[in-house]
Amino acid sequence: MKVLSFLILALFFWCFPQTDKLKPFHLSGYTQGTTYHITYYAKDSLVNQGEIEYILAGIDSSLSVYKPYSLISKFNASDRAVKADRHLKAVVNKSKEVFEKTGGIFDITIQPLVEAWGFGAKAGNDIPDSAAVGRLMNCVGMEKLHLSKDSLVKDSRCLQIDVNGIAQGYSVDILASYLERRGIRNYLVEIGGEIRIKGRRQPDGGLMSVGVEGPADDFNPEPLQKILYVGDGAITTSGNYRKYYQKGNRKISHLIDARTGYPIQNELISVTLWAKDAITADGYDNALMGMGLENAIAFTSRQKNLEAYLIYHKPDGSVADTASAGFYKLMKKDRY
Repeated sequence: MKVLSFLILALFFWCFPQTDKLKPFHLSGYTQGTTYHITYYAKDSLVNQGEIEYILAGIDSSLSVYKPYSLISKFNASDRAVKADRHLKAVVNKSKEVFEKTGGIFDITIQPLVEAWGFGAKAGNDIPDSAAVGRLMNCVGMEKLHLSKDSLVKDSRCLQIDVNGIAQGYSVDILASYLERRGIRNYLVEIGGEIRIKGRRQPDGGLMSVGVEGPADDFNPEPLQKILYVGDGAITTSGNYRKYYQKGNRKISHLIDARTGYPIQNELISVTLWAKDAITADGYDNALMGMGLENAIAFTSRQKNLEAYLIYHKPDGSVADTASAGFYKLMKKDRY
């Protein structure tokens, strides 16, 4: 009887095929001074824009230096400590990991320097001189920042943090986790160019594609571009070709080297990373920008689950690119 019932059931599904295939659903809006886009595949709508924006507002209330009521703003204004929520704890813990692995290149305590160099929520208008940089360096250093149980504590009142170099990647991961909790297994989440992907396009089953583009120059009027085919993981990019300003003959980048107190200046134009999650990729892409080409390549080669694509200026001023072996594999559409 069980076999007969199974055969009848199989015949029913063969004669009356299911039509409720996975369909694409799209959500988009504004957050963190930029835009977000989400595509997920499901039989029916499982997540709406209100849910997404509620999550993003909660992250902003914790991590945005542009919101005076945020937890991070309260910490920066405090004499000693604030009670940390799960967002602040997660980002600080990851930031400490990246700081230690990169020898201090990535350091979220650079907020006073970021503002002094003309970036951030309370940016000044004048370039700081060496004496001003020296004074501000007394307020910088991850060794002066501690998580003690539920509190984030600083050793110096003037220490302030800025997590913009890692918060978007973290936000992408939070949204991805939410989609997965709702049973979604095929999706793309993007905030400000930082991307997390899982699964495949539906209903054709193809790998999702991501374009990586660099700036044009006098030698290469068309931007360098690569197409990546990603089944799982995160893609993020850090560069110095959008957020900068000119002061005389100097190009002042928003990327500050916490070891020196000055904007990063080397041959790198941008670094694009693949990692398993977006917070990892987002944290390390900034750090690699500070290393310079040779050290960035060497660092990536020593890491597991981290692949890099680097665009840089050659000595003659022309633009070139290189990538790790694993990153080149992402450019192969038919690899599996």
